[in-house]
Amino acid sequence: MRLRIVLISAATAAALLLGASGIDASVTELPSGPPEAVVDLATAEGVRLVKGQWRYSDTKIIEVDFKAPGPDGQPTGKRLTTYDYTPHAGGADFDDSRWEVLDPTTLDKRRGAGRLSFNWYRIAVTIPERIGQFNPSGSTVVFETSVDDYAEVWVDGELPRQAGQSGGSVVKGWNASNRLIIGRDLRPGQKIQLAVFGMNGPISNPPTNFIWMRYAKLEFTKGSTVPIAVTPHEVNVEVIRADPAMDAIVGPNPKIFKLAEGFKFTEGPVWIPNGSYLLFSDPNSNVIYKYTKDAQLSVFREKSGYAGADIGEYGQPGSNGLTLDREGRLTINEHGNRRVTRLEKDGTATVIADRYEGKRLNSPNDLVYKSDGTLYFTDPPFGLPKFSADPRKELPYSGIFSIYKGKIQLVSKDLNGPNGIALSPDEKYLYVGNWDEKKKVVMRYEANADGTVSNGRVFFDMTNARGEDAIDGVKVDRQGNLYVSGPGGLWVISPAGKHLGTIKAPRHIHNMAWGDEDGKTLYLCARSGLYRMRLNIPGVRPRG
Repeated sequence: MRLRIVLISAATAAALLLGASGIDASVTELPSGPPEAVVDLATAEGVRLVKGQWRYSDTKIIEVDFKAPGPDGQPTGKRLTTYDYTPHAGGADFDDSRWEVLDPTTLDKRRGAGRLSFNWYRIAVTIPERIGQFNPSGSTVVFETSVDDYAEVWVDGELPRQAGQSGGSVVKGWNASNRLIIGRDLRPGQKIQLAVFGMNGPISNPPTNFIWMRYAKLEFTKGSTVPIAVTPHEVNVEVIRADPAMDAIVGPNPKIFKLAEGFKFTEGPVWIPNGSYLLFSDPNSNVIYKYTKDAQLSVFREKSGYAGADIGEYGQPGSNGLTLDREGRLTINEHGNRRVTRLEKDGTATVIADRYEGKRLNSPNDLVYKSDGTLYFTDPPFGLPKFSADPRKELPYSGIFSIYKGKIQLVSKDLNGPNGIALSPDEKYLYVGNWDEKKKVVMRYEANADGTVSNGRVFFDMTNARGEDAIDGVKVDRQGNLYVSGPGGLWVISPAGKHLGTIKAPRHIHNMAWGDEDGKTLYLCARSGLYRMRLNIPGVRPRG
């Protein structure tokens, strides 16, 4: 079979579209025009072009413990036995290295055990430099497949779904195609993990045949290169409950909703009560975005962290942490400018801190105000192009600073990567997370009245936890529980230092902010997306 990597004519594109199932009206975000290039993932050439490899596994139906519905209609009743399947292989980090490797030309081979059966097809694709003469940089890519009889499609560990949805990531119909956007504003070298869950059907009358894939292809079109707000919709979430106390924080039927996507990297969110909206940074794009309660996304501030001529050297030149002071003024950590600023009511910016003892700060990262106006902030070198090895770096350490009565003071330099920062509800303790692969710890310091700290100790150590990420954002709820971006997810830790559980979203959560009127909605900055999750305990928010 020939490789279909083509700059196609209008006639060829029309033929391809007419031969497919068409675009479901319920999936409004799909490109409506013909693709400019197509990669056939049922050919060796196509799979080779995207540096992929199809892997395959059957599933098994197993018995599991669960709970019957309680008076609230949720799984809170008596214990019972129900059924699940294994493996759960939709996650982006699922290890499929021991699975069967498929020749892409055999995707249409009948697989599974027949009758009531399910299976998985997984492939990781890498966006190539060229597809024929087409440069995919900045383009949008659509994945389309048709599985006999039904399929669900996970993209980078995420299975989005919304009421009334037909097709896309979920089942469209009997032997119908699944067609969905899997990437926007692409860059060569970008990796996308696909996991297709096949189902034999009809399920109520298991057939005397098997599961197979009719075709699989990638379609590239020139699309929007700006992030977009999506109709808020549910995505998958896993809650690991390490202690019964977790049940008081996260209900028995947790939900995460996706709000917006297409960012380079989301960070530093803060809820603005006077206006009921969220601000958050994309430090890679040098922009602060605004997301409103009516699901509108807009640019709040451009050049949010840097405007220098050498900006092309920076990976994260923009703003990072955001918070509010006692007067409700936005305070910004600016990576590239290496300073902390405050936006005044008239729109002008006041520099709060940019040097210590005559030397420029590294790249202020996260920050928190005390009720008396003292500002604490972390200053690792992660905003500099070469991090600790950058020749621009002037301070010989990564510090934790405070600004007390207008004066900057170094309060600690015992961490290589001080990152997320938060105060306990009574402001007795200051918590700081460390982004250091060799020392993934949360430190706790006593916060003194003069803006200094003392008696620092390791509050919680995640160094040996599975997962590549170290510690990023830290937030606290009104009962003193910590929410820490750590290896493998969002860790919930009691004020006594006990691990209560971990929230695992489709994409790794790097920072978060308490929002909405009651403060029980946790807005989640997770790599390229923005999400929200309702919890049972309100959080500690800026007093502005």
